[in-house]
Amino acid sequence: MVVDSHCHLDFPDFASEIDAVVERARAAGVGRMVTIGTRIRRAAEQYALAERFDDVFCSVGTHPHNAGEEADVPLADLLAAADHPKVVAIGEAGLDYHYDNAPRDAQAAGFRMHIEAARRMGLPLVIHARQADDDVAAILEDESAKGAFGFVLHCFTAGEDLARRAVALGGYVSFSGIFTFKSGAPLREIAAALPRDRLLVETDAPYLAPNSKRGKRNEPSYVVETAGVLADTLGLSREALADLTTANFFRLFARAT
Repeated sequence: MVVDSHCHLDFPDFASEIDAVVERARAAGVGRMVTIGTRIRRAAEQYALAERFDDVFCSVGTHPHNAGEEADVPLADLLAAADHPKVVAIGEAGLDYHYDNAPRDAQAAGFRMHIEAARRMGLPLVIHARQADDDVAAILEDESAKGAFGFVLHCFTAGEDLARRAVALGGYVSFSGIFTFKSGAPLREIAAALPRDRLLVETDAPYLAPNSKRGKRNEPSYVVETAGVLADTLGLSREALADLTTANFFRLFARAT
C-alpha cells in the first residue's frame, strides 16, 4: 500500500463527495490518509472527519498563514486539541515568506510553540516551509538542542541544504505532485541523494495534482502517480516503493495504526 501523508479533506470542495474520494483512494491502494489542521480553533472539524473513516487520521495546529489570527492561542489549548485518539501529528506550522500572510515574528513564535507541543505529546510536527529555508533550519536546530521531536518537511520544494539539515536532525521529507512536474527535476535529484528511510509522498490535496492530472482538483488517490515517479527516481519497483513509504509513514506517524 501507499500512504498519503498530507491532505486537506476538510476543504469545502470535498464535502459533497467525501465518501467517494476516500473510496477512490482505497481502490488506488492508499492505506492511510492524514488530513491536516490549519487552525487550532477548528480542530473539531478535523476530529469529525477522521472519526468518520477508520483509515483517515488528522493533525491539529495553526498554519503560518493563520499565525496572526491565532497568536493568542496558548500552548495549553494546542496540547488539549492534540489529546484525541485520531490525532497523529501536530501542525501544520512553520514559516512562509512567499505570501507573508502573517507577521514573521508571529509565524516564528507559533512554529516554536508547535515544536514544544510535538515534544510534549510525542507526536511528529508537520512543517510548512516556503522561501524560508535558513530560518526554518535554524529554528529546527535550535529547538532540537533543547530536546528531540519528530517532524516532516511537507510538500517539499526547498533546497538541498534544508533537506540535509532536516534529515540530520532525524526529520523526514515529503514530496507532492510538484515532484512529477518537468520543473521538479531538482527535487528528484534531492530525493535521490537522501536516505530512503526518510522519504514520504503526499498529495497536499486539494492542491498540486501530479503531472497527468495537472489542473484538476487533487485527491489522495492521485498520490500513486507521485509514488511511481519517486520509484523511478530511486530505481525501485512500484511494490518496493510502496513498502518503503508505508514503513516510513508508520515509523513517523506511529499513532496511525
